[in-house]
Amino acid sequence: MDLLVPYYEHPALRPAEWDALIAAAPLLYGVVLNPASGAGDAPDPAFVTVADRLRAAGVCVLGYTDTDYGRRPHADVLKDLVRHRDWYGADGAFLDQVPTEPHFVEHYRRLGVAARAAGAATLVLNHGAHPHPAYAPLADLLVTFEGPWDTYRALDLPVADHYCHLVYAAPPDARVTTRVRCAVPGGGAHPWGTLPHPLERT
Repeated sequence: MDLLVPYYEHPALRPAEWDALIAAAPLLYGVVLNPASGAGDAPDPAFVTVADRLRAAGVCVLGYTDTDYGRRPHADVLKDLVRHRDWYGADGAFLDQVPTEPHFVEHYRRLGVAARAAGAATLVLNHGAHPHPAYAPLADLLVTFEGPWDTYRALDLPVADHYCHLVYAAPPDARVTTRVRCAVPGGGAHPWGTLPHPLERT
């Protein structure tokens, strides 16, 4: 099983859940670290500790960086990437709010080069929907669906090894078709404050 887990809860508030996540290391493709809708303005000691523990367990730590669908300046994105590397030892990058249209491809090609230069061995682009094929060579993984289970189960989405589906408000028996995936029970405005079903049962 390859779980890509965006878990957006503070380690000081949910220590048991972070312990469960780290204990599930063999099941994980990676964990998205998101201290402050990005790296924040200063290192957070609690996130430094969990990042160290994740890496010690062999888990890829992906630093969350918002790109605002191509509107956020390159320099601001790069600053987040470098802070994730320097403060949390992130060895991957999770670029969020990536558009699907082809005319943004060159912008994200440059961001991908910057992420690699900043030490991201693994690069994930979160489109949330199926993107233009030109994005495929830019990253290791494309999130081609992010949304609720009721929407997901009604779709017949393309599947490939470099695609990932992130599904929330999902039942325990939800079947997600991509190899790398995550299905969580949480919904509403903050679905990624819950762990995926397999981890909740461990």
